[in-house]
Amino acid sequence: MAQYDLIIRGGTIHDGTGAPPLVGDVAVRDGRIAAVGVVDGEADEVIDAAGKIVTPGFVDVHTHFDGQVTWESRLAPSSGHGVTTVVMGNCGVGFAPCRPAERDTLVKLMEGIEDIPEVVMVEGLPWNWETFPEYLDALAQRRLDIDIAAQIPHSALRVYVMGERAARKEPPTAEDLAAMRALVAEGIRAGGFGVTTSRNVMHRTRAGDLAPSLFSDVDELCALAGGLDDAGAGVFQIIPAPAEPAEVEFPILRQIAEQSGRPISFTLLEVPGQAGEGWRYHLAELDRAAADGLKMTGQVAPRPVGMFFGLNLSLHLFSSHPSYKPIAHLPLGERVAIMRDPDFKARLLAEQPEDSNPTTLMLIAAFRATCPWGERPDYEPSREDRVEARAAAAGLSLEEFAYDALLADEGRAVFYLPAANYAEGNLKAVREMLGSPHTLMALADGGAHYGLICDASFPTYYLQRWVRDAAPDEAIDLADAIAELTGRAAALVGFADRGRVAVGMKADLNVIDLEGLTLHVPTIEYDLPAGGKRMHQRAEGFTATIVSGQVTYRDGAHTGALPGRLVRRQDAAMAA
Repeated sequence: MAQYDLIIRGGTIHDGTGAPPLVGDVAVRDGRIAAVGVVDGEADEVIDAAGKIVTPGFVDVHTHFDGQVTWESRLAPSSGHGVTTVVMGNCGVGFAPCRPAERDTLVKLMEGIEDIPEVVMVEGLPWNWETFPEYLDALAQRRLDIDIAAQIPHSALRVYVMGERAARKEPPTAEDLAAMRALVAEGIRAGGFGVTTSRNVMHRTRAGDLAPSLFSDVDELCALAGGLDDAGAGVFQIIPAPAEPAEVEFPILRQIAEQSGRPISFTLLEVPGQAGEGWRYHLAELDRAAADGLKMTGQVAPRPVGMFFGLNLSLHLFSSHPSYKPIAHLPLGERVAIMRDPDFKARLLAEQPEDSNPTTLMLIAAFRATCPWGERPDYEPSREDRVEARAAAAGLSLEEFAYDALLADEGRAVFYLPAANYAEGNLKAVREMLGSPHTLMALADGGAHYGLICDASFPTYYLQRWVRDAAPDEAIDLADAIAELTGRAAALVGFADRGRVAVGMKADLNVIDLEGLTLHVPTIEYDLPAGGKRMHQRAEGFTATIVSGQVTYRDGAHTGALPGRLVRRQDAAMAA
Protein backbone atom coordinates (compact mmCIF):
# COMPACT_ATOMS: atom_id res chain seq x y z
CA MET A 1 0.00 0.00 0.00
CA ALA A 2 1.38 3.41 -1.00
CA GLN A 3 2.54 5.63 1.85
CA TYR A 4 1.46 8.83 0.10
CA ASP A 5 -1.27 9.95 -2.27
CA LEU A 6 1.10 12.06 -4.36
CA ILE A 7 4.82 12.76 -4.55
CA ILE A 8 6.31 15.60 -6.59
CA ARG A 9 9.90 14.55 -7.20
CA GLY A 10 13.07 16.46 -7.97
CA GLY A 11 11.69 19.97 -8.32
CA THR A 12 13.20 23.28 -7.24
CA ILE A 13 11.00 24.07 -4.26
CA HIS A 14 10.12 27.67 -3.43
CA ASP A 15 8.36 27.50 -0.10
CA GLY A 16 6.44 30.80 -0.28
CA THR A 17 8.41 32.62 2.40
CA GLY A 18 11.01 34.21 0.11
CA ALA A 19 13.72 31.89 1.40
CA PRO A 20 16.25 30.42 -1.05
CA PRO A 21 14.90 27.36 -2.87
CA LEU A 22 15.92 23.75 -2.38
CA VAL A 23 15.87 20.83 -4.78
CA GLY A 24 13.85 17.97 -3.42
CA ASP A 25 10.50 16.23 -3.13
CA VAL A 26 7.08 17.13 -1.77
CA ALA A 27 4.80 14.37 -0.51
CA VAL A 28 1.06 14.69 0.00
CA ARG A 29 -1.31 12.64 2.11
CA ASP A 30 -4.98 13.29 2.92
CA GLY A 31 -4.93 16.75 1.35
CA ARG A 32 -1.97 17.97 3.40
CA ILE A 33 1.75 18.25 2.82
CA ALA A 34 3.25 15.24 4.61
CA ALA A 35 6.95 15.60 3.83
CA VAL A 36 9.38 18.01 2.16
CA GLY A 37 12.99 17.27 1.15
CA VAL A 38 14.25 13.79 0.36
CA VAL A 39 11.15 11.62 0.50
CA ASP A 40 11.37 7.84 0.59
CA GLY A 41 8.40 5.63 -0.01
CA GLU A 42 5.83 5.25 -2.74
CA ALA A 43 2.74 7.17 -3.83
CA ASP A 44 -0.38 6.52 -5.85
CA GLU A 45 0.80 9.22 -8.25
CA VAL A 46 4.24 10.65 -8.93
CA ILE A 47 4.95 13.91 -10.80
CA ASP A 48 8.44 14.35 -12.22
CA ALA A 49 9.37 17.99 -11.51
CA ALA A 50 13.04 17.83 -12.54
CA GLY A 51 14.05 21.16 -14.09
CA LYS A 52 10.83 22.80 -12.91
CA ILE A 53 9.83 24.90 -9.94
CA VAL A 54 7.43 23.75 -7.25
CA THR A 55 5.45 26.45 -5.47
CA PRO A 56 2.50 26.84 -3.17
CA GLY A 57 -0.78 27.39 -4.98
CA PHE A 58 -1.33 31.06 -5.78
CA VAL A 59 -3.71 33.11 -3.62
CA ASP A 60 -5.65 35.81 -5.51
CA VAL A 61 -7.05 38.36 -3.05
CA HIS A 62 -8.95 40.51 -5.58
CA THR A 63 -11.63 38.71 -7.59
CA HIS A 64 -15.35 38.96 -8.39
CA PHE A 65 -16.44 35.35 -8.65
CA ASP A 66 -19.44 36.09 -6.37
CA GLY A 67 -21.91 35.15 -9.12
CA GLN A 68 -19.92 32.71 -11.22
CA VAL A 69 -19.25 30.50 -8.22
CA THR A 70 -23.01 29.87 -7.90
CA TRP A 71 -23.54 28.59 -11.43
CA GLU A 72 -20.37 26.77 -12.49
CA SER A 73 -17.67 24.66 -10.92
CA ARG A 74 -14.60 25.85 -12.83
CA LEU A 75 -13.46 29.32 -11.86
CA ALA A 76 -11.72 30.08 -15.13
CA PRO A 77 -9.70 31.95 -16.21
CA SER A 78 -8.06 32.19 -12.74
CA SER A 79 -7.83 28.47 -12.07
CA GLY A 80 -5.82 28.03 -15.27
CA HIS A 81 -3.09 30.37 -14.03
CA GLY A 82 -1.94 28.52 -10.93
CA VAL A 83 -4.50 30.12 -8.61
CA THR A 84 -5.83 27.73 -5.98
CA THR A 85 -7.64 30.17 -3.65
CA VAL A 86 -9.61 33.31 -4.53
CA VAL A 87 -11.08 36.03 -2.34
CA MET A 88 -14.36 37.48 -3.68
CA GLY A 89 -16.65 40.38 -2.87
CA ASN A 90 -14.19 43.18 -3.61
CA CYS A 91 -14.97 46.81 -4.50
CA GLY A 92 -18.18 46.93 -2.47
CA VAL A 93 -20.25 44.87 -4.93
CA GLY A 94 -21.77 41.45 -4.46
CA PHE A 95 -25.04 39.62 -3.86
CA ALA A 96 -25.45 39.39 -0.09
CA PRO A 97 -27.11 40.48 2.03
CA CYS A 98 -30.11 40.94 -0.26
CA ARG A 99 -33.88 40.80 0.07
CA PRO A 100 -35.86 39.49 -2.92
CA ALA A 101 -37.11 42.98 -3.79
CA GLU A 102 -33.51 44.26 -4.02
CA ARG A 103 -32.08 41.59 -6.31
CA ASP A 104 -32.53 43.66 -9.45
CA THR A 105 -30.62 46.55 -7.86
CA LEU A 106 -27.59 44.40 -7.08
CA VAL A 107 -27.67 42.75 -10.49
CA LYS A 108 -27.67 46.12 -12.24
CA LEU A 109 -24.78 47.29 -10.07
CA MET A 110 -22.72 44.23 -10.93
CA GLU A 111 -23.60 44.63 -14.60
CA GLY A 112 -22.44 48.23 -14.71
CA ILE A 113 -19.39 48.01 -12.47
CA GLU A 114 -18.02 44.59 -13.31
CA ASP A 115 -19.30 44.16 -16.90
CA ILE A 116 -21.32 40.99 -16.30
CA PRO A 117 -24.44 40.96 -18.53
CA GLU A 118 -27.72 41.21 -16.64
CA VAL A 119 -29.20 38.28 -18.57
CA VAL A 120 -26.33 36.06 -17.42
CA MET A 121 -26.99 36.82 -13.75
CA VAL A 122 -30.79 36.54 -14.10
CA GLU A 123 -30.30 33.10 -15.62
CA GLY A 124 -27.46 31.94 -13.41
CA LEU A 125 -28.01 33.22 -9.87
CA PRO A 126 -30.05 30.77 -7.73
CA TRP A 127 -30.75 33.35 -4.98
CA ASN A 128 -31.01 30.66 -2.30
CA TRP A 129 -29.99 33.14 0.40
CA GLU A 130 -30.90 36.50 1.91
CA THR A 131 -28.36 37.26 4.63
CA PHE A 132 -24.60 37.09 4.24
CA PRO A 133 -24.32 34.04 6.54
CA GLU A 134 -26.96 32.32 4.39
CA TYR A 135 -24.93 33.19 1.28
CA LEU A 136 -21.92 31.48 2.85
CA ASP A 137 -24.08 28.45 3.66
CA ALA A 138 -25.17 28.29 0.01
CA LEU A 139 -21.57 28.52 -1.17
CA ALA A 140 -20.57 25.76 1.24
CA GLN A 141 -22.64 23.35 -0.87
CA ARG A 142 -20.66 24.10 -4.03
CA ARG A 143 -17.93 21.85 -5.45
CA LEU A 144 -15.24 23.75 -7.34
CA ASP A 145 -11.80 23.49 -8.90
CA ILE A 146 -10.33 26.02 -6.41
CA ASP A 147 -11.12 27.27 -2.91
CA ILE A 148 -13.15 30.43 -2.40
CA ALA A 149 -13.39 33.00 0.39
CA ALA A 150 -15.92 35.82 0.63
CA GLN A 151 -16.04 39.41 1.86
CA ILE A 152 -19.04 41.60 2.73
CA PRO A 153 -19.81 44.17 -0.01
CA HIS A 154 -20.71 47.68 1.18
CA SER A 155 -23.19 48.58 -1.59
CA ALA A 156 -25.23 45.44 -0.96
CA LEU A 157 -25.11 46.06 2.78
CA ARG A 158 -26.17 49.70 2.39
CA VAL A 159 -29.16 48.74 0.23
CA TYR A 160 -30.13 46.02 2.71
CA VAL A 161 -30.11 48.46 5.64
CA MET A 162 -31.34 51.67 4.01
CA GLY A 163 -33.56 50.45 1.17
CA GLU A 164 -34.30 53.08 -1.46
CA ARG A 165 -32.50 55.71 0.61
CA ALA A 166 -29.21 53.93 -0.12
CA ALA A 167 -29.06 55.15 -3.72
CA ARG A 168 -30.04 58.70 -2.90
CA LYS A 169 -27.83 61.34 -1.37
CA GLU A 170 -29.23 60.70 2.09
CA PRO A 171 -26.90 60.27 5.03
CA PRO A 172 -27.48 57.17 7.16
CA THR A 173 -29.08 57.59 10.54
CA ALA A 174 -27.36 56.50 13.73
CA GLU A 175 -29.57 53.43 13.62
CA ASP A 176 -28.46 52.71 10.06
CA LEU A 177 -24.80 52.91 11.03
CA ALA A 178 -25.33 50.64 14.01
CA ALA A 179 -27.15 48.11 11.82
CA MET A 180 -24.37 48.09 9.22
CA ARG A 181 -21.74 47.68 11.89
CA ALA A 182 -23.63 44.78 13.46
CA LEU A 183 -24.13 43.04 10.10
CA VAL A 184 -20.43 43.31 9.29
CA ALA A 185 -19.56 41.71 12.62
CA GLU A 186 -22.16 39.00 11.99
CA GLY A 187 -20.71 38.29 8.55
CA ILE A 188 -17.16 38.02 9.87
CA ARG A 189 -18.22 35.67 12.65
CA ALA A 190 -20.02 33.54 10.05
CA GLY A 191 -16.78 33.15 8.11
CA GLY A 192 -16.30 36.27 6.00
CA PHE A 193 -12.77 37.61 5.53
CA GLY A 194 -13.49 41.33 5.43
CA VAL A 195 -15.67 44.19 4.25
CA THR A 196 -15.18 46.10 1.00
CA THR A 197 -16.17 49.45 -0.50
CA SER A 198 -15.51 51.83 -3.38
CA ARG A 199 -15.10 55.59 -3.77
CA ASN A 200 -14.55 55.36 -7.55
CA VAL A 201 -17.10 57.50 -9.46
CA MET A 202 -16.65 55.20 -12.47
CA HIS A 203 -18.55 52.59 -10.49
CA ARG A 204 -22.07 53.00 -11.86
CA THR A 205 -24.92 50.97 -13.26
CA ARG A 206 -25.07 50.69 -17.03
CA ALA A 207 -27.64 53.50 -16.99
CA GLY A 208 -25.15 55.74 -15.16
CA ASP A 209 -26.46 55.64 -11.58
CA LEU A 210 -23.72 55.79 -8.96
CA ALA A 211 -23.02 52.80 -6.73
CA PRO A 212 -24.62 53.28 -3.27
CA SER A 213 -21.23 53.16 -1.55
CA LEU A 214 -20.31 56.46 -3.24
CA PHE A 215 -22.83 58.34 -1.10
CA SER A 216 -20.98 57.40 2.09
CA ASP A 217 -19.03 59.72 4.34
CA VAL A 218 -16.05 58.72 6.44
CA ASP A 219 -18.20 58.03 9.49
CA GLU A 220 -20.02 55.30 7.56
CA LEU A 221 -16.76 53.73 6.39
CA CYS A 222 -15.50 53.77 9.96
CA ALA A 223 -18.72 52.09 11.09
CA LEU A 224 -18.06 49.25 8.65
CA ALA A 225 -14.52 48.92 9.91
CA GLY A 226 -15.89 49.06 13.43
CA GLY A 227 -17.78 45.86 12.67
CA LEU A 228 -14.45 44.21 11.92
CA ASP A 229 -13.13 45.50 15.23
CA ASP A 230 -16.19 44.12 17.05
CA ALA A 231 -15.57 40.70 15.49
CA GLY A 232 -11.83 40.97 16.14
CA ALA A 233 -10.91 39.95 12.59
CA GLY A 234 -11.09 40.85 8.93
CA VAL A 235 -9.54 43.22 6.41
CA PHE A 236 -11.07 46.47 5.09
CA GLN A 237 -10.68 46.64 1.28
CA ILE A 238 -11.35 49.93 -0.52
CA ILE A 239 -10.91 51.62 -3.89
CA PRO A 240 -9.98 55.27 -3.27
CA ALA A 241 -11.39 57.95 -5.56
CA PRO A 242 -8.89 57.94 -8.46
CA ALA A 243 -9.77 61.47 -9.58
CA GLU A 244 -9.12 62.94 -6.14
CA PRO A 245 -5.61 63.95 -4.98
CA ALA A 246 -3.80 61.31 -2.99
CA GLU A 247 -3.40 63.95 -0.27
CA VAL A 248 -7.18 63.83 0.14
CA GLU A 249 -7.68 60.08 -0.10
CA PHE A 250 -4.87 58.62 1.99
CA PRO A 251 -5.87 60.45 5.19
CA ILE A 252 -9.29 58.80 4.87
CA LEU A 253 -7.68 55.38 4.61
CA ARG A 254 -5.46 56.14 7.57
CA GLN A 255 -8.39 57.35 9.67
CA ILE A 256 -10.20 54.07 9.05
CA ALA A 257 -7.11 52.11 10.08
CA GLU A 258 -6.55 54.22 13.19
CA GLN A 259 -10.14 54.09 14.42
CA SER A 260 -10.73 50.39 13.78
CA GLY A 261 -7.31 48.89 14.39
CA ARG A 262 -7.94 46.60 11.42
CA PRO A 263 -5.73 46.07 8.34
CA ILE A 264 -6.53 48.24 5.31
CA SER A 265 -6.03 47.06 1.74
CA PHE A 266 -6.53 49.53 -1.11
CA THR A 267 -6.14 49.87 -4.86
CA LEU A 268 -2.90 51.64 -5.78
CA LEU A 269 -2.47 52.81 -9.39
CA GLU A 270 -0.59 55.30 -11.48
CA VAL A 271 -3.66 57.26 -12.57
CA PRO A 272 -3.45 59.40 -15.75
CA GLY A 273 -4.33 63.01 -15.04
CA GLN A 274 -4.15 62.69 -11.25
CA ALA A 275 -2.60 65.75 -9.65
CA GLY A 276 1.10 65.19 -9.06
CA GLU A 277 2.37 61.65 -8.73
CA GLY A 278 -0.29 60.36 -6.38
CA TRP A 279 1.13 56.86 -6.29
CA ARG A 280 4.43 58.19 -4.92
CA TYR A 281 2.56 60.03 -2.18
CA HIS A 282 0.74 56.79 -1.29
CA LEU A 283 4.03 54.89 -1.09
CA ALA A 284 5.56 57.50 1.21
CA GLU A 285 2.48 57.49 3.44
CA LEU A 286 2.50 53.69 3.56
CA ASP A 287 6.04 53.88 4.92
CA ARG A 288 4.91 56.34 7.61
CA ALA A 289 1.86 54.25 8.49
CA ALA A 290 4.01 51.14 8.94
CA ALA A 291 6.40 53.08 11.17
CA ASP A 292 3.39 54.07 13.28
CA GLY A 293 2.26 50.46 13.61
CA LEU A 294 -0.67 50.59 11.18
CA LYS A 295 -1.33 47.67 8.84
CA MET A 296 -1.97 49.21 5.43
CA THR A 297 -1.29 47.55 2.06
CA GLY A 298 -1.53 48.87 -1.50
CA GLN A 299 -2.75 46.40 -4.11
CA VAL A 300 -0.73 46.86 -7.32
CA ALA A 301 -1.38 45.53 -10.83
CA PRO A 302 1.80 44.18 -12.48
CA ARG A 303 1.02 45.68 -15.91
CA PRO A 304 -1.22 48.41 -17.34
CA VAL A 305 -4.81 48.15 -16.19
CA GLY A 306 -5.86 47.48 -19.75
CA MET A 307 -9.17 47.24 -21.54
CA PHE A 308 -10.10 45.43 -24.73
CA PHE A 309 -12.33 46.79 -27.48
CA GLY A 310 -13.87 45.13 -30.51
CA LEU A 311 -17.09 44.29 -32.28
CA ASN A 312 -17.26 41.03 -30.36
CA LEU A 313 -16.63 42.69 -26.99
CA SER A 314 -18.56 45.06 -24.73
CA LEU A 315 -17.35 48.36 -26.25
CA HIS A 316 -15.84 49.89 -29.35
CA LEU A 317 -15.80 53.32 -30.96
CA PHE A 318 -19.33 52.97 -32.38
CA SER A 319 -21.06 50.89 -29.71
CA SER A 320 -23.16 53.85 -28.49
CA HIS A 321 -23.92 55.36 -31.91
CA PRO A 322 -27.70 55.54 -32.59
CA SER A 323 -27.51 53.48 -35.78
CA TYR A 324 -25.39 50.77 -34.20
CA LYS A 325 -27.57 50.12 -31.14
CA PRO A 326 -30.38 48.36 -33.09
CA ILE A 327 -27.91 45.81 -34.51
CA ALA A 328 -25.75 45.38 -31.39
CA HIS A 329 -27.60 42.19 -30.35
CA LEU A 330 -27.16 40.44 -33.71
CA PRO A 331 -24.61 37.67 -34.26
CA LEU A 332 -21.19 38.96 -35.24
CA GLY A 333 -21.42 37.78 -38.84
CA GLU A 334 -24.70 39.61 -39.40
CA ARG A 335 -23.35 42.82 -37.91
CA VAL A 336 -20.25 42.65 -40.07
CA ALA A 337 -22.39 42.21 -43.18
CA ILE A 338 -24.52 45.23 -42.26
CA MET A 339 -21.48 47.37 -41.48
CA ARG A 340 -19.98 46.61 -44.88
CA ASP A 341 -22.91 48.33 -46.54
CA PRO A 342 -21.65 51.77 -47.74
CA ASP A 343 -24.90 53.54 -46.82
CA PHE A 344 -24.81 52.18 -43.25
CA LYS A 345 -21.17 53.19 -42.94
CA ALA A 346 -21.88 56.75 -44.09
CA ARG A 347 -24.78 57.08 -41.67
CA LEU A 348 -22.78 55.72 -38.71
CA LEU A 349 -19.77 57.93 -39.41
CA ALA A 350 -22.01 60.99 -39.38
CA GLU A 351 -23.28 60.25 -35.84
CA GLN A 352 -22.00 60.87 -32.32
CA PRO A 353 -22.20 58.44 -29.39
CA GLU A 354 -25.18 58.79 -27.05
CA ASP A 355 -25.33 57.24 -23.59
CA SER A 356 -26.68 58.17 -20.16
CA ASN A 357 -23.56 56.77 -18.49
CA PRO A 358 -20.62 59.21 -18.60
CA THR A 359 -18.21 56.37 -17.86
CA THR A 360 -19.30 54.58 -21.02
CA LEU A 361 -18.78 57.71 -23.09
CA MET A 362 -15.36 58.25 -21.53
CA LEU A 363 -14.27 54.71 -22.36
CA ILE A 364 -15.54 54.99 -25.92
CA ALA A 365 -13.58 58.22 -26.38
CA ALA A 366 -10.47 56.42 -25.12
CA PHE A 367 -10.64 54.07 -28.11
CA ARG A 368 -8.41 56.55 -29.92
CA ALA A 369 -5.49 55.41 -27.74
CA THR A 370 -6.04 51.68 -28.27
CA CYS A 371 -3.54 49.51 -30.13
CA PRO A 372 -4.52 46.62 -32.40
CA TRP A 373 -3.31 43.21 -31.29
CA GLY A 374 -2.09 40.41 -33.52
CA GLU A 375 -1.28 36.82 -32.66
CA ARG A 376 0.74 37.67 -29.54
CA PRO A 377 -0.19 39.82 -26.53
CA ASP A 378 1.60 43.16 -26.32
CA TYR A 379 1.02 44.87 -22.99
CA GLU A 380 3.62 47.57 -23.59
CA PRO A 381 2.72 49.08 -26.98
CA SER A 382 4.36 52.20 -28.35
CA ARG A 383 2.44 55.41 -28.94
CA GLU A 384 3.01 54.95 -32.69
CA ASP A 385 0.82 51.84 -32.52
CA ARG A 386 -2.22 53.75 -31.33
CA VAL A 387 -5.25 53.82 -33.59
CA GLU A 388 -5.15 57.63 -33.69
CA ALA A 389 -1.51 57.57 -34.85
CA ARG A 390 -2.21 54.95 -37.50
CA ALA A 391 -5.21 56.94 -38.73
CA ALA A 392 -3.10 60.07 -39.04
CA ALA A 393 -0.39 58.17 -40.91
CA ALA A 394 -3.01 56.84 -43.32
CA GLY A 395 -4.47 60.31 -43.87
CA LEU A 396 -7.85 59.27 -42.46
CA SER A 397 -10.02 60.49 -39.65
CA LEU A 398 -10.06 58.40 -36.48
CA GLU A 399 -13.60 57.25 -37.28
CA GLU A 400 -12.84 56.24 -40.88
CA PHE A 401 -9.75 54.27 -39.90
CA ALA A 402 -11.39 52.62 -36.89
CA TYR A 403 -14.44 51.55 -38.88
CA ASP A 404 -12.39 49.51 -41.33
CA ALA A 405 -10.01 48.26 -38.64
CA LEU A 406 -12.89 46.89 -36.56
CA LEU A 407 -14.07 44.82 -39.52
CA ALA A 408 -10.70 43.08 -39.88
CA ASP A 409 -10.64 39.30 -39.41
CA GLU A 410 -14.40 39.17 -40.00
CA GLY A 411 -14.99 41.49 -37.06
CA ARG A 412 -12.83 39.60 -34.59
CA ALA A 413 -10.09 42.25 -34.40
CA VAL A 414 -9.08 43.12 -30.85
CA PHE A 415 -7.80 46.50 -29.64
CA TYR A 416 -5.96 47.00 -26.35
CA LEU A 417 -5.99 50.17 -24.24
CA PRO A 418 -3.21 50.45 -21.64
CA ALA A 419 -5.03 52.79 -19.27
CA ALA A 420 -3.77 53.19 -15.69
CA ASN A 421 -0.13 52.30 -14.86
CA TYR A 422 1.10 53.42 -18.29
CA ALA A 423 0.98 57.22 -18.20
CA GLU A 424 4.56 57.61 -19.48
CA GLY A 425 4.38 54.75 -21.93
CA ASN A 426 6.41 52.41 -19.70
CA LEU A 427 6.12 50.35 -16.52
CA LYS A 428 8.65 52.18 -14.37
CA ALA A 429 5.97 53.31 -11.92
CA VAL A 430 4.66 49.75 -11.70
CA ARG A 431 8.11 48.41 -10.84
CA GLU A 432 8.57 51.03 -8.13
CA MET A 433 5.17 50.26 -6.63
CA LEU A 434 5.84 46.51 -6.72
CA GLY A 435 9.14 47.13 -4.93
CA SER A 436 7.54 48.56 -1.80
CA PRO A 437 7.40 46.28 1.27
CA HIS A 438 3.89 47.61 1.86
CA THR A 439 2.32 46.59 -1.46
CA LEU A 440 1.06 43.32 -2.92
CA MET A 441 0.65 42.24 -6.53
CA ALA A 442 -3.13 41.94 -6.98
CA LEU A 443 -6.18 43.41 -8.77
CA ALA A 444 -6.65 40.54 -11.25
CA ASP A 445 -10.48 40.86 -11.14
CA GLY A 446 -11.18 37.24 -12.08
CA GLY A 447 -14.88 36.54 -12.60
CA ALA A 448 -15.66 40.05 -13.85
CA HIS A 449 -15.32 42.32 -16.88
CA TYR A 450 -16.20 39.48 -19.21
CA GLY A 451 -16.12 41.64 -22.33
CA LEU A 452 -13.75 44.45 -21.36
CA ILE A 453 -10.85 43.29 -19.15
CA CYS A 454 -9.00 39.98 -18.94
CA ASP A 455 -6.48 40.28 -16.12
CA ALA A 456 -6.92 36.93 -14.39
CA SER A 457 -3.62 36.05 -16.09
CA PHE A 458 -1.70 38.41 -13.78
CA PRO A 459 0.20 35.58 -11.99
CA THR A 460 1.52 34.18 -15.26
CA TYR A 461 2.40 37.62 -16.60
CA TYR A 462 4.09 38.57 -13.32
CA LEU A 463 6.44 35.59 -13.47
CA GLN A 464 7.16 36.19 -17.16
CA ARG A 465 7.61 39.94 -17.20
CA TRP A 466 9.17 40.70 -13.84
CA VAL A 467 11.17 37.52 -13.16
CA ARG A 468 12.10 35.57 -16.27
CA ASP A 469 12.20 38.28 -18.96
CA ALA A 470 13.07 41.42 -16.99
CA ALA A 471 16.24 43.40 -17.52
CA PRO A 472 18.77 42.82 -14.72
CA ASP A 473 18.20 46.27 -13.19
CA GLU A 474 14.45 45.71 -12.82
CA ALA A 475 14.14 41.95 -12.24
CA ILE A 476 12.33 40.63 -9.18
CA ASP A 477 13.98 37.66 -7.46
CA LEU A 478 12.06 34.45 -8.14
CA ALA A 479 11.81 33.50 -4.48
CA ASP A 480 10.38 36.93 -3.65
CA ALA A 481 7.94 36.73 -6.58
CA ILE A 482 6.65 33.35 -5.42
CA ALA A 483 6.22 34.69 -1.89
CA GLU A 484 4.24 37.61 -3.32
CA LEU A 485 1.84 35.22 -5.07
CA THR A 486 1.52 32.85 -2.13
CA GLY A 487 2.65 33.43 1.45
CA ARG A 488 2.30 37.23 1.49
CA ALA A 489 -1.07 37.16 -0.24
CA ALA A 490 -2.32 34.53 2.21
CA ALA A 491 -1.11 36.57 5.19
CA LEU A 492 -2.81 39.74 3.94
CA VAL A 493 -6.30 38.31 4.29
CA GLY A 494 -5.63 35.96 7.19
CA PHE A 495 -4.97 32.46 5.80
CA ALA A 496 -2.73 30.43 8.08
CA ASP A 497 -3.16 27.03 6.41
CA ARG A 498 -1.91 27.75 2.88
CA GLY A 499 0.59 29.81 0.90
CA ARG A 500 3.65 27.83 2.05
CA VAL A 501 5.28 24.53 1.23
CA ALA A 502 5.70 23.06 4.69
CA VAL A 503 4.64 19.93 6.52
CA GLY A 504 1.05 20.21 7.75
CA MET A 505 0.04 22.93 5.30
CA LYS A 506 -2.81 22.46 2.86
CA ALA A 507 -1.56 20.65 -0.25
CA ASP A 508 -2.22 23.46 -2.75
CA LEU A 509 0.74 23.38 -5.14
CA ASN A 510 2.00 24.27 -8.60
CA VAL A 511 4.61 22.59 -10.76
CA ILE A 512 5.78 25.17 -13.30
CA ASP A 513 8.05 25.14 -16.32
CA LEU A 514 9.23 28.72 -15.89
CA GLU A 515 11.06 28.84 -19.22
CA GLY A 516 7.99 27.52 -21.00
CA LEU A 517 5.49 30.01 -19.52
CA THR A 518 3.54 31.50 -22.41
CA LEU A 519 0.47 33.73 -22.46
CA HIS A 520 -1.92 33.64 -25.41
CA VAL A 521 -4.19 36.38 -26.73
CA PRO A 522 -7.63 36.19 -25.07
CA THR A 523 -10.33 34.32 -26.96
CA ILE A 524 -14.09 34.90 -26.92
CA GLU A 525 -16.22 31.98 -25.78
CA TYR A 526 -19.98 31.66 -25.35
CA ASP A 527 -20.05 29.56 -22.20
CA LEU A 528 -22.03 31.64 -19.71
CA PRO A 529 -25.66 31.19 -18.68
CA ALA A 530 -28.14 32.37 -21.35
CA GLY A 531 -25.38 31.97 -23.94
CA GLY A 532 -23.38 34.89 -22.56
CA LYS A 533 -19.86 35.48 -23.82
CA ARG A 534 -16.60 36.16 -22.02
CA MET A 535 -12.89 36.34 -22.63
CA HIS A 536 -10.61 33.47 -21.70
CA GLN A 537 -6.84 33.71 -21.67
CA ARG A 538 -4.84 30.53 -21.67
CA ALA A 539 -1.29 29.85 -20.59
CA GLU A 540 1.31 27.20 -21.24
CA GLY A 541 3.93 26.17 -18.71
CA PHE A 542 1.82 24.95 -15.78
CA THR A 543 2.76 21.29 -15.61
CA ALA A 544 0.35 20.66 -12.74
CA THR A 545 -1.87 22.57 -10.36
CA ILE A 546 -2.94 20.77 -7.19
CA VAL A 547 -5.74 21.67 -4.78
CA SER A 548 -6.11 19.78 -1.50
CA GLY A 549 -3.82 17.11 -2.88
CA GLN A 550 -5.79 16.55 -6.11
CA VAL A 551 -4.44 17.47 -9.53
CA THR A 552 -6.91 19.93 -11.04
CA TYR A 553 -4.91 20.99 -14.11
CA ARG A 554 -2.32 18.97 -15.99
CA ASP A 555 -0.40 20.73 -18.78
CA GLY A 556 -3.13 23.35 -19.02
CA ALA A 557 -6.00 20.89 -19.28
CA HIS A 558 -8.60 20.59 -16.55
CA THR A 559 -8.71 17.10 -15.06
CA GLY A 560 -12.33 17.25 -13.90
CA ALA A 561 -11.34 17.17 -10.23
CA LEU A 562 -13.37 19.53 -8.03
CA PRO A 563 -11.73 19.59 -4.59
CA GLY A 564 -12.33 23.32 -4.05
CA ARG A 565 -14.59 24.42 -1.23
CA LEU A 566 -15.72 27.54 0.62
CA VAL A 567 -13.15 28.59 3.22
CA ARG A 568 -14.54 30.22 6.35
CA ARG A 569 -12.23 32.62 8.13
CA GLN A 570 -12.24 30.76 11.44
CA ASP A 571 -11.22 27.52 9.67
CA ALA A 572 -8.06 28.98 8.14
CA ALA A 573 -7.43 32.13 10.13
CA MET A 574 -4.55 33.88 11.74
CA ALA A 575 -4.62 37.23 13.53
CA ALA A 576 -4.46 39.56 10.50
